[in-house]
Amino acid sequence: MGFKIPCPNCGIRDVYEFSFDSEVRFRPPVDSDLKTWRHYLYFRKNTCGVQEEWWYHGGGCCEWLKIKRNTETNEVLEILETRADD
Repeated sequence: MGFKIPCPNCGIRDVYEFSFDSEVRFRPPVDSDLKTWRHYLYFRKNTCGVQEEWWYHGGGCCEWLKIKRNTETNEVLEILETRADD
């Protein structure tokens, strides 16, 4: 099921121009135990509803977008942040 993402640089674009990376997560401290790192690397919340996600606009401006999206309806609610691909 396709949907549109409003890129701040390129305008409203088809989702197929983007690559989904992951839901927004926070890296644990370097000295965390193995269980904490395992959970960070392999487990996701997979929220049914609103979640924050990273998307890469490879078919356009090549920037990373942090968006707030409703996973039930695929509605993009807000662009939270953009980062250049270094």
